[in-house]
Amino acid sequence: MSDTVIPVPQVHVIPTSDGGTFPVRRVYCIGRNFAAHAVEMGHDPDREPPFFFQKNPDNLDASGSFPYPPHSSDVHHEVELLVGLKSGGTDIPVDTALDHVWGYGVSLDMTRRDLQGEAKKMGRPWEIGKAFERSGPVGPLHPVSKVGHPDHGQVTLKVNGDLRQEGDLNQMIWKVPEMISYLSEYFELRAGDVIMAGTPSGVDAISRGDVMEATIDGLGTLTVKVV
Repeated sequence: MSDTVIPVPQVHVIPTSDGGTFPVRRVYCIGRNFAAHAVEMGHDPDREPPFFFQKNPDNLDASGSFPYPPHSSDVHHEVELLVGLKSGGTDIPVDTALDHVWGYGVSLDMTRRDLQGEAKKMGRPWEIGKAFERSGPVGPLHPVSKVGHPDHGQVTLKVNGDLRQEGDLNQMIWKVPEMISYLSEYFELRAGDVIMAGTPSGVDAISRGDVMEATIDGLGTLTVKVV
């Protein structure tokens, strides 16, 4: 007989391209990791120390639909590379950081921009704008054995067929090995941790009924309908 006083919460998983599932432990998101996006958000594009915020594991959603969230009238799309770790540790050197990666995928960091903006003005955390239910649509994770470690390739997002965002993975200010190494200085990374690696410029509002198509070269297209 279990001694837990409530039912044990289910481990949240996301799909993999080989038909399996990837259990998610933590979700780290880097902010302003493309220079052009930093500019459009009103910041200096010079390389500053990285900063991260978090989503919750069950915010990641592979259903293909995104429910427009409450208490917002300005919800934005942000297409991002998703990085899934198979192992971790602390103080991981940059030159061995990629050894900890299981695979990569396409994701969206959906943002209640109006609520995020209010939080910024008041010096408060961003979670109310970033970590709401189903705020991280994801496609399947592709294993490194199939896709390698993508460090370049076009990143795009279309809404109803119109191109909104366009960039290249090689434009990331902080590369994947650097993000892993930096995070491991402040957190103990483990298998099941995922990193959302930042978005190119062109973030904009979506409306109910819109269809978003997020594509990263070599990782396919994630299609999500706003409902």
